[in-house]
Amino acid sequence: MRTVIGVMGSGESADKALLALARDLGAAIAAEGWVLLNGGRSTGVMDASAVGARNKGGFVIGVLPDEGTAAASRHLDVAIRTGMGDGRNWINVLSSDVVIAMRGAAGTLSEVALALKAGRTVIALDFELGEAFDRYCRVGKLQRAATVEEAIALTRKALRQRVTGQATAATTPPGSRPGGDGRRAGSEAP
Repeated sequence: MRTVIGVMGSGESADKALLALARDLGAAIAAEGWVLLNGGRSTGVMDASAVGARNKGGFVIGVLPDEGTAAASRHLDVAIRTGMGDGRNWINVLSSDVVIAMRGAAGTLSEVALALKAGRTVIALDFELGEAFDRYCRVGKLQRAATVEEAIALTRKALRQRVTGQATAATTPPGSRPGGDGRRAGSEAP
């Protein structure tokens, strides 16, 4: 199964530096052989990241809030029409192995929060999220990157940790954890 990297960010198109960064990020994701997933629209970070990925031969999935594709980016390989409005943000984050969040507004912040609540690692690329998210930084679930290269390196690391963590959990039989016998705290021995 291919790795899916969610790219979340502003749906506005005014910030040319942000759009250039999103194009570079999309290209870097494609260069890694990862699938890019975003909100699917033909504006802002969504469209720019899709352009960057497609220009490098990447595969792009757009999870649209609408039932139709009228507002979809023409750079998508797959458009998933949800008809869920912002409820589609859950699909975005749960379908992503790692989420890279770029500057955005309330919709992007909701995707960051949902991703963290779902246990996904979030890389904030040139995006200051504020003190409310500091506790996630302390435990490593939210990491900050200033450049695309740094975001890709952090993503690689998060993917390795995710695979290692899953493998360890899957191969550790109950009761064999260090310092425990598999019973819940407070339970009596039979």
